[in-house]
Amino acid sequence: MAATTATQRAPLPPFTRETAIQKVRLAEDAWNSRDPEKVSLAYTVDSRWRNRSEFLNGRQEIVAFLKRKWTKELDYRLIKELWAFEGNRIAVRFAYECHDDFGKWFRSYGNENWEFDENGLMRMRYASINDLPIKETDRKFHWVLGSRPDDHPGLSDLGL
Repeated sequence: MAATTATQRAPLPPFTRETAIQKVRLAEDAWNSRDPEKVSLAYTVDSRWRNRSEFLNGRQEIVAFLKRKWTKELDYRLIKELWAFEGNRIAVRFAYECHDDFGKWFRSYGNENWEFDENGLMRMRYASINDLPIKETDRKFHWVLGSRPDDHPGLSDLGL
């Protein structure tokens, strides 16, 4: 599941169910690292994003966006789940939990549509996201910051 070369990110399209699931988990693990530079390497240099109402173009804007995001969204933990795939496209649903500077917790739900180039780099990402304030006692994502452990339930298992 590691990168094939410096310019390729395996698995490569066209995706099978197994490789689409791998791609989704690799994305989840990268985002859970909360390392903007690392995350940005999964995208083409000229990648286009829509994240909520924000439109981004290229890795530099992606890195700046992620730095802002993880400065505000503290103790961020994310779970992604494959929804559908075909050829070089993958659709996922996701949820993440985080809190703000005041200790107010949120669970954010969303869907993403991804399109990859022939090297397995994401060239388009369209994300629709809704936020739900939650009590800290209602949190469902409990693991040490970083990658979700393999034995931690996924979205469907958690009833999300």
